[in-house]
Amino acid sequence: MIGSLFGGSLKISPKNFPDPAYDAPLQAAPGRELAVLAGGCFWCVEAVYRDLEGVLEVVSGYSGGSEETADYKSVCTGSTEHAEVIQIAYDPSRLSFGKLLKIFFSVAHDPTQLNRQGNDVGTQYRSAVFYANDEQRLVTERYIRQLDAAEVFGRPIVTRLEPLEQFFEAEAYHQNYAELHPDQPYIAAVALPKVEKLRQYFGDSLKKS
Repeated sequence: MIGSLFGGSLKISPKNFPDPAYDAPLQAAPGRELAVLAGGCFWCVEAVYRDLEGVLEVVSGYSGGSEETADYKSVCTGSTEHAEVIQIAYDPSRLSFGKLLKIFFSVAHDPTQLNRQGNDVGTQYRSAVFYANDEQRLVTERYIRQLDAAEVFGRPIVTRLEPLEQFFEAEAYHQNYAELHPDQPYIAAVALPKVEKLRQYFGDSLKKS
């Protein structure tokens, strides 16, 4: 039952999802750092992170390919090497990279689906962490090993670790798409349930309204 409700192969409730055993410590002073994550349609992943405490900005875009083909029409062909991604700007004094990953693996997408998320199929929908430095790479590697060893999912995690070379901002109409189009059928069926899951299981981690 958990698998059918929470990410397809997740064997536990997100409420019991483990924290990373290894994480970057919170910094003493406010700042701004960036994380780039790919977990299927960027509309849906972006919607999950916008209300998370410590998140300063979320931008949808493309990573993994060249600038010449970093546009929605080209990326949708699945032949450009890009993934649909979100770039998260966050305050490392209030939110750790590991906490971003916990939300990524437990709520934002199913990391056991290879080059797809549900009916969205293609390498542009792959699960990936585009790491900006060795610390992000190490935190991600260790967390994936931790989750696989604990058999949190019914299948192995297939999330790729890719060095972040460039982030290309997506077209303006893609930004904050879920909030601006809540009645769009795809958003209602795929994105909003993820947001509700976040509110239900990580309500204490959300921005205070």
